[in-house]
Amino acid sequence: MTETKNPLLDLSDLIDYASVKPEHVAPAVDFWSAKLEAALAAATAPETPATWEAVVEPLENAVLDFSRAWGVVGHLQSVVDTPALRDAYNAALPKVTELFIRLSQDEALFAKYRAIEASPEFAALSAVRQRIVKREIRDFVLSGAALPAEKRERVMAIGQALSQTSQKFSENLLDATNAFELVIDDKAKLAGIPEETLALYEASAKAAGKSGWRITLQFPSYLPAMKYCEDRSIRETLYRAFSTRAAEFDGARFDNTPLMTEILKLRGEEASLLGFKNYAALSLETKMAESPEAVLTFLRDLARRAKPKAQADVEEVNEFARRELNLETVEPWDRPYASEKLRESRYSYSDAEVKRYFTEPTVFAGLFKLVETLFGIEINEAKASVWHPDVKYFEVKRNGEKIAAFYADLYAREGKRSGAWMDGERTRTIRAGRLVTPVAYLVCNFAAPVAGKPATLTHDEVTTLFHEFGHTLHHLLTAQTEAGVSGINGVEWDAVETPSQFLENFAWDREVVKSITSHVETGEPLPDALFEKMLAAKNFLAGAACVRQVEFALFDMLLHTSFSPDRDDIRALLADVRREVAVVFPPEYDRFPQSFAHIFAGGYAAGYYSYKWSEVLSCDCFEAFEETGIRNPETGRRFLTEILERGSSRDAMENFVAFRGRKPELGALLRLTGIVETTAAK
Repeated sequence: MTETKNPLLDLSDLIDYASVKPEHVAPAVDFWSAKLEAALAAATAPETPATWEAVVEPLENAVLDFSRAWGVVGHLQSVVDTPALRDAYNAALPKVTELFIRLSQDEALFAKYRAIEASPEFAALSAVRQRIVKREIRDFVLSGAALPAEKRERVMAIGQALSQTSQKFSENLLDATNAFELVIDDKAKLAGIPEETLALYEASAKAAGKSGWRITLQFPSYLPAMKYCEDRSIRETLYRAFSTRAAEFDGARFDNTPLMTEILKLRGEEASLLGFKNYAALSLETKMAESPEAVLTFLRDLARRAKPKAQADVEEVNEFARRELNLETVEPWDRPYASEKLRESRYSYSDAEVKRYFTEPTVFAGLFKLVETLFGIEINEAKASVWHPDVKYFEVKRNGEKIAAFYADLYAREGKRSGAWMDGERTRTIRAGRLVTPVAYLVCNFAAPVAGKPATLTHDEVTTLFHEFGHTLHHLLTAQTEAGVSGINGVEWDAVETPSQFLENFAWDREVVKSITSHVETGEPLPDALFEKMLAAKNFLAGAACVRQVEFALFDMLLHTSFSPDRDDIRALLADVRREVAVVFPPEYDRFPQSFAHIFAGGYAAGYYSYKWSEVLSCDCFEAFEETGIRNPETGRRFLTEILERGSSRDAMENFVAFRGRKPELGALLRLTGIVETTAAK
């Protein structure tokens, strides 16, 4: 009798995702841990020379293998979460966390890196390898490797606690989101909701073994109800459920409140041990921004510029709601509905009408055509083992040669984390003289196809897809072969959104829109007249959207600078931030922080401002395409060679200046988002 093969032990090529089971996790972690421990012991042995070939390369390969196998487990836990997989993941998490923290603090390894830097041979290393060694030494210091033993051990304990607490935050949010459903048995109560969405609700009810129409807090289910449902009480019920997720309500089954306090305390203590004034200062050590004060100045300046338009946006909605919808007071559950009605009234179209043109197969075909033109690549669907029947696999080629691949998991489902993201599955590097091509995950949460028709996307969802595909290209089109700087590895967090936000702009180009639209019934592309209406409405309520993002970013930065979890109240801080920059205020029961996974369970702690700063960079980059021709292949190749291919082999600012010929300016952002009508003076 032969044992079942463990697919997490075979990293020779693509992972056999369909065969991965929860019981494979522990043996794989043990196997790759042993490999990594052996590589660490060899690298740090006294007799091992302090050279790139003897220390960095073999250890890096062991880390890549371990990280890839564990990354597969983490990915599956995000997209096909089951109780058994969650248990297996959480059982292994402490061991994995302890190993990586210990690796980042290892005194002997730290000494080897410093010896490499101090050696006469260091000058002979390539500039990229010198950069990697210097950055590793910096990261050793930031991990506590230079601290006395007692403090170093405490930093390790904090890292383990943060890993587990953040994971629990994410699980609570997922469980709270999945726990709610609103089943409607009278279709008349759903008046105003498009037929495609009603079909989704009906299919959801059937899948849950119920009759009628089932609405959940998954975004493709929740948002259409908020925008189109004429029944105000249904909107209010949904809004309350959504805005109180993972809080003390509902018996506190999934309450993230104590976890937030614990996370902030741990981060503050870690920063103090490492000699930083606060966690934000620690976080910014590896980012473009010079200081927390510089970030706060940037955010407040942006809020000052955007707030007048934001206030005008809100008052327009309020006045329209009073005049046309008989809503004397626009409550938070009314705002999406009233805003959509105002858009329909002013621009004579609805998102639901537009959505019928953006059929998923056509959107993908047009998106691929665009990037093929700009970057000289070819993308084709291929066969591979996948973790869910809806997942597709694509290969990227240049001149007929495969250079990369990615998986696309596009539809919302229970057991899948909400939101949209890209993650690297495999890094471009050279192993044993052979080029290893990169692989990525592209994940969204669109509504799945129903009634035998292709899935349709709102234009907002199209821009989300373009955004995540920009991240995907950043990882896949790298020209680097040193893992530490390849793809998105090591890219400053406040610059990593640049390619993604850059690509969003193309979803507003007329020729691109023609190529990505095909009416779900007739196959016709989006009519020019409808596109002109969309273009006129492009920056509809853009001021309000901008200050909303600034609100999140300012809250995040203050939370990690001047806030004391022992003394201060998180809700009070958020209320102060809203009084300073917001134009819309939620009800008292709102518990937004409890679902702010970006900063409590993601990588954006003291870094949420990155979205707005990267938008400055991305809009400025796109302006170069406007100046030379939107789909100009020559400009596309420059963007490819100076930004996408570079990874983190240079500082992000150097990449930007190499492409743009100067440092970034705010004008393009203000113009493209409608904050001002003309570009700022150059």
